Amino acid sequence: MSARGLHWASINEISFVTGMRLLFWIARVFGRWPFRLVLYPVLSWYVLTKPLPRRASQEYLRRMSAYAGIRLPGVMRHFAAFGESILDKMLLWGGLFKLDDVDLHGGQLITDAVAAGKGGLLICAHLGNLELCRVLSRTRHDIKLTVLVHTKHAQAFNDMLGRLNPASQLNLMQVTEMSPATAMLLSERVARGEFVVIAGDRVPVSHNPRVAVADFLGAPAAFPIGPYVLAGILQCPVYLLFSTRHGKRSEVHFEHFRDQVQIPRKDRNAALNALAADYARRLEHYTMRAPLQWFNYYDFWHLPQQESTDASR
Repeated sequence: MSARGLHWASINEISFVTGMRLLFWIARVFGRWPFRLVLYPVLSWYVLTKPLPRRASQEYLRRMSAYAGIRLPGVMRHFAAFGESILDKMLLWGGLFKLDDVDLHGGQLITDAVAAGKGGLLICAHLGNLELCRVLSRTRHDIKLTVLVHTKHAQAFNDMLGRLNPASQLNLMQVTEMSPATAMLLSERVARGEFVVIAGDRVPVSHNPRVAVADFLGAPAAFPIGPYVLAGILQCPVYLLFSTRHGKRSEVHFEHFRDQVQIPRKDRNAALNALAADYARRLEHYTMRAPLQWFNYYDFWHLPQQESTDASR
């Protein structure tokens, strides 16, 4: 892909978190404000030496400001929010995060599904701190998650979480492409009443990814079709999951999305675009509530070429 359309997976996020072990120690010993004081030199180096994420942040903030009619801080504050999110992940898996400071909204949807023995698909986003959902699920032994991830670009950071708490690695499934064997495995888990979690706001790791196009912040953007194709295979309830932080408190929101997803062979692209549009509207809603907490540091509005055969698949 061109430099402008560089795929998110080729942007090594761990270069930003190289110093997080020291910063975590500072936060643990001295508190959050000393952590923030030390964080900004790390941020300054990153912003100066990483032009692609810097430009992506600038473009996102420009679009958000124009669309929402609000004035937003600059790139440094955007990356500072990312640093705060990384710290929260480390505090969570280090057992130092107060779960009492988390407000659950729509959690009854999942509780009712578990009580009925029904599994489901959760479509999330790179907004806020999704580790909250995984940690909260570990306090409920009747809720089992399988989180589909592509983490090769940030393996060092995941290894660091693993050293803090080996349980952070237990329910992750590394997926680059959805194979029939993987789909069958996930179907068996959902049939047992478990939940599969997949991101809906990053396109597949592929040279020519198949995507749906939906408006986001006033312009067309590419969204993965994988969550909806997987939902069509699993034939299970589909929920949306969003997490944001507001002051000292965090929020986790669950929403019903579809009882089941049916993707017709005829007008398949139109059906996928409609599903992506519904997801994009909810993502837009929560992103506007916490605009500095959306962490996609690549050209999100770059539209990769779609395969011409997509409609027949």
